[in-house]
Amino acid sequence: MPSVRDFYQVNRGGGLFSEAFSQRLGAAIAYAASRTGVRPTTLTLANLVVGLAVSVVVVLRADSWAGWIGVLALVGWQVAYVLDCSDGQLARVTGQGSAAGARIDILCDVASQIALVTAISAVAAARSDAPVWLLTMFAGTWMVNLITSVLQSGPNAASMMPSRSLPVRVVKLVRDPGVVFLLAGLVLAIQPDWAVWYAVAFTVVNGGFLLASIAFTARKAYQPS
Repeated sequence: MPSVRDFYQVNRGGGLFSEAFSQRLGAAIAYAASRTGVRPTTLTLANLVVGLAVSVVVVLRADSWAGWIGVLALVGWQVAYVLDCSDGQLARVTGQGSAAGARIDILCDVASQIALVTAISAVAAARSDAPVWLLTMFAGTWMVNLITSVLQSGPNAASMMPSRSLPVRVVKLVRDPGVVFLLAGLVLAIQPDWAVWYAVAFTVVNGGFLLASIAFTARKAYQPS
């Protein structure tokens, strides 16, 4: 029977925080799932249900805020991400991986992150009269995270900063999903009026990353093969 360590060793990373926290918790869930016969897709769908449920509550209560909603977002989005980490570990260690399982994982990630962006945008609009153009750019540039994660898993994957040194990994925390979701939850739990600034910050981060990726990839494309 595989141990928790065995599940953790096949994690796909995600960033310094994700590897140290989310993937470790995911390994524990994957281990428990393997002992009870739970399939990887069940964990994938659980991630979707938790993420959507939390985001729906945030959207519905954006105009009538209460402190517990922010705490729910903080905890719920982290639980959803840990489940997202666990399904792949379970599939790889137990040999239950499949093309259909990989597709449903991506589709559920898209749905969950659309819901999270909608929740942040709803709070920003309700509490700060954030302009439509800003929230549109926030939602549009957020999709860079999903696109690049798919591209990184392909045969032509490449990184602008492949170094695994600690300074580089600290810089990359700004694109670590665990940190991104944690910050979203903390903003709503501590000061929901700052949701607009969360939208501004990640519009700049994701938009800047998109432009840098275009320049990096174009440079590589012009180099002789």
